[in-house]
Amino acid sequence: MHLKSYRLKNYRRLRDVHIELAPDISIFVGANNSGKTSATQAVQTLLSGRKEKLSLFDFSSNLWEQLNEIGEKPPANDAAAVLPSITLDLWFDVAEDDLYLVLPILPSSEWLGKEVGIRIEFGAVNASETLKRFKEAKLKAVAQIEALGERAGAYAPWPKNLTHFLEQELKAEFEFRYFVLDRTHFDAAYTELDASYHPQSIPTDPGGATILRSLIRVDCLHAQRHLADPDSNSPGGMGRAEDLSRRLSRFYERNLAQMPDDHAVLKALFDSEESLNKHLMDVFKPTLERLAKLGYPGMHNPRLEIASGLNPASVMSQDAKVHYILGERIPVRLPDSYNGLGLKNLIYMVVEILDIQEKWRIEENRPPLHLVFVEEPEAHLHAQLQQVFIRNVLELLKVEGEEVSAFRSQLIVTTHSPHILYERGFTPIRYFRRHITDGEQATQVLNLSTFQAGDAPKDRDFLQRYLKLTHCDLFFADAAILVEGNVERLLLPLMIEKVARGLSAASLAVLEVGGAFGHRFRELIRFLGISTLVITDLDSVALVEAPAEDEEEDEKEFDVPAEEEGGEPVKKYGKTCEPLEANSATANQTLIQWLPKKKTVADLLAAADDEKTEDIPGTENSKVRVAYQCAVDVTWGGVITSVCGRTLEVSFGLQNAEWCQDADRKQLGLKLRGEIATPAALATGLHKRVIGQYFDKTKFALGVLARKEEQWTVPLYIEQGLQWLEKVVNLEAKEEAEAAAEAIAPEIVEAAHIPGHDQ
Repeated sequence: MHLKSYRLKNYRRLRDVHIELAPDISIFVGANNSGKTSATQAVQTLLSGRKEKLSLFDFSSNLWEQLNEIGEKPPANDAAAVLPSITLDLWFDVAEDDLYLVLPILPSSEWLGKEVGIRIEFGAVNASETLKRFKEAKLKAVAQIEALGERAGAYAPWPKNLTHFLEQELKAEFEFRYFVLDRTHFDAAYTELDASYHPQSIPTDPGGATILRSLIRVDCLHAQRHLADPDSNSPGGMGRAEDLSRRLSRFYERNLAQMPDDHAVLKALFDSEESLNKHLMDVFKPTLERLAKLGYPGMHNPRLEIASGLNPASVMSQDAKVHYILGERIPVRLPDSYNGLGLKNLIYMVVEILDIQEKWRIEENRPPLHLVFVEEPEAHLHAQLQQVFIRNVLELLKVEGEEVSAFRSQLIVTTHSPHILYERGFTPIRYFRRHITDGEQATQVLNLSTFQAGDAPKDRDFLQRYLKLTHCDLFFADAAILVEGNVERLLLPLMIEKVARGLSAASLAVLEVGGAFGHRFRELIRFLGISTLVITDLDSVALVEAPAEDEEEDEKEFDVPAEEEGGEPVKKYGKTCEPLEANSATANQTLIQWLPKKKTVADLLAAADDEKTEDIPGTENSKVRVAYQCAVDVTWGGVITSVCGRTLEVSFGLQNAEWCQDADRKQLGLKLRGEIATPAALATGLHKRVIGQYFDKTKFALGVLARKEEQWTVPLYIEQGLQWLEKVVNLEAKEEAEAAAEAIAPEIVEAAHIPGHDQ
């Protein structure tokens, strides 16, 4: 049995999300403030059944206005009023052999499916009574204001409106309720087929909370692990922090075999600590061996040793210490505070996971399912250690001898680390996409295992390999920029600083994809709904006949889509030429197959802005735009001519003609020999230089970077593209800020911030 999915409604920015879980490990990713933390906290909070863990701030912001509108209606409406509630639907996948575990939540004796569901609802005990008490309190407040007369001024006593009333009285007015769900009343997306469906209520004996505790245990390893800094005098060095030795002491007390009180040993302790130290190393040996599977200690890391103090009665609770052993011939023992935070964090996580796993294993009448949340395991870990951890963490959750039993552990990891994604591919990723719905903050959760699912995926395997070899920043970004090559990637930060400073404050994913492969990212970009700028080259060619088989091929081979829909693409061949050459075509697959879907350079240069842009379906404002070289007026030798570059380097040389042709900048590689008569001659000379075998593009980029303080101009097509993206990102940020501002009533804005409300 495992938790297959859950649907959460009206919790913070998660207005209505369905999150599918893998049987072993699921990874929650997304930009900051997208709802990952809320998705984990909701399960922990609602499964706990403790009302004190919830406040009005946990209700989605769109409900606040709705609540106040209900509160302002005449008392005659109160009897039929329905106050919004937070709901969590849990769907379990149950094997036939495990049916006995879920008998209390089977919808009927005739149930034949594999999935059973239970709903947790946090709602009003009695809506009409709540409204009655609110209106009585408000009448009392009005009387108090009238009694103050002119002295009242702008003062408005509690409650100003229904949300203000519930802010104080929520725990008294709301309660937890539990229901059995019937899968036949839900569609494939686990949405109710009929609004009139009323699930079967679970009676108080034994009660929904008791049933849930018999099915599932939830533990969380939080991101804030508060390991002590070596300098205890520094801010944050003490307080909630604890050292690693203390954490291992607790682990020993809870889970490992205790050394008995033996007076012979007590006497021997004062003579020698050798036997006790051996005992500690023996009982910790399995733990340290499992730690070794996660890459610690490595080749250059000190070994761990557990050594005792003097009092065996409190040996691990008081006097045991972790030491780091340096050297072999004459070993040096250092206290645990002398190792880096990264290694301490790794050891701490391993011990914590083993601890919660052991507590679940020995629990009386333990539930069959153990759900473990790990928040941001990458904290303080370098890239390789992050990968080792996520690669082997499932081994820590295995219970020996229970591999084929009904008992199962499921892991959910929230992360901002692209390195963790390297190890797992698309299958476990659950992407949290921020968006605005009706002017309110909201989130959609996407299951990447469904992206191009099936036996013949179009681009999925290519994209997984590409992102694994490069980086997965795309899943954490506010926007993406796909660039042609290394030169664009190197110069992009400097160009942003020059023409689109607003992008410096945004989280951007820059992917070097090339014109031949950029179009293969289209479906992933649309799936994620992330605004994207594609910076690519015209790649102009003069069409030629297919070369003979025995000829050395100099020609570019590229595909052109068939005229008929669904037909096979047509092979074309071309030789590199200047863009303004008559009848020139483009070999760039991004321009041919994605945007603006033009085949000739003339059509590309004539394309309007709206042809270079497309909206992303299912989003409010997310868009994609392509930017490629355009014709510009260049002045040279007193002549002004409209010319066009084929690549970034040529375009840069044309728009910075005098700057590049200066002898002091010869190392850039764009200075031409001899006299240059006209702008057209300059364009031809730069074209030949750049396509020549001796031109070093990386040297050109580094040369420009070295002269970043000098006055050079960003090529027009890149400037226009970056400024377009800046407007899109600023618009999205503005809408997100406005939605956040409108989410809370003015009188609540002054209240203390509730941590994690938008996470």
